[in-house]
Amino acid sequence: MKLADGIRKHGFKRWYERELLSGHAHLGLAFLSAIGLMAAFEGFFTFHSLADKLMDVASIALCGLAGVWALRRYLYLLAHAEHIAHQAECPGCGSYARFVLVGADSHGLKVRCRQCERVWLISE
Repeated sequence: MKLADGIRKHGFKRWYERELLSGHAHLGLAFLSAIGLMAAFEGFFTFHSLADKLMDVASIALCGLAGVWALRRYLYLLAHAEHIAHQAECPGCGSYARFVLVGADSHGLKVRCRQCERVWLISE
């Protein structure tokens, strides 16, 4: 979901909360992948048939790739949410996350403060 659509649909605070929850779900997936990776390594170093070894290698590759992807996605979601959150304070009156979305373009979001009516740009 794009930033403007998410903020328009849920509001900034709920959008931010959803981004953090989504990021932490990816962290949980990375943790489960690490457990799967350790189990696959343990299975690899015990004596089995060639088919079992190939299955262990495939499991190691799959868990490793899933874990790396999930960890990168977690870090991206948290960094993106924090980047946007640092810009959510009105430069005029200092109120946090109390704005109305005026418009969105390729440069970012144009928002207007609910308290002092000041307009500023939140860049992605």
